[in-house]
Amino acid sequence: MAAAESSVTIPVGDLEVSGAYARPDRPFATLVVAHGAGAGMEHPFLSGLTQALNDDGVATLRFNFPYREAGRKFPDRPPAAIATWRAAMEAAARLGTEHGDKGQLWAAGKSFGGRMASMAVADGMDAAGLVYLGYPLHPPGKPEKLRDAHLYGLTLPMLFLQGTRDTFATPELLRDVVSRIGKSAVLECIEGGDHSFAVPGTKRGAAEIGASLAPAVAEFMRNRR
Repeated sequence: MAAAESSVTIPVGDLEVSGAYARPDRPFATLVVAHGAGAGMEHPFLSGLTQALNDDGVATLRFNFPYREAGRKFPDRPPAAIATWRAAMEAAARLGTEHGDKGQLWAAGKSFGGRMASMAVADGMDAAGLVYLGYPLHPPGKPEKLRDAHLYGLTLPMLFLQGTRDTFATPELLRDVVSRIGKSAVLECIEGGDHSFAVPGTKRGAAEIGASLAPAVAEFMRNRR
């Protein structure tokens, strides 16, 4: 039976954002998941991912950033996004404590959400590890504008899941960045995948694509307990 998902409200300063929490029986860990810049937590890619993770023994909490909650299109600036990440992690910790869970608490995000998670950790947020679902290493067509400086001080386990056709991360540049971070970082490439992990010639909906990434995420988390 699939884990039931419940709506939660997460306070962020004087604001509130929405969240969706799901917990299977006896989860081995909890993964907090943030959306990308252009879609909220309700996107099928994220719901497909988290449902598949629930089936594999991972509790999940998806959440919205304030700009998305307010219906705005332009993403929050890093200070607001980092504050939201902290609040979401605190909410996940409380929910886990209420259920007696003792597993690790991880952070993950699609594109912008993952980058903001890494910046939050660099700013002191505690997490057992990070999962990047298409890290936006640079703007499309502008490989000289790298967003990597804060990554080199991070020592926690990090999984980079990246499509080989992702215009936000030239494969050679990303491999170099991951190598320079060190042994704590692992890159897994999705051959032919774009920034949404869609592969030419393969007809899959966003939910199915998200679910297809869950085994690699769960395995990475299990192997680093």
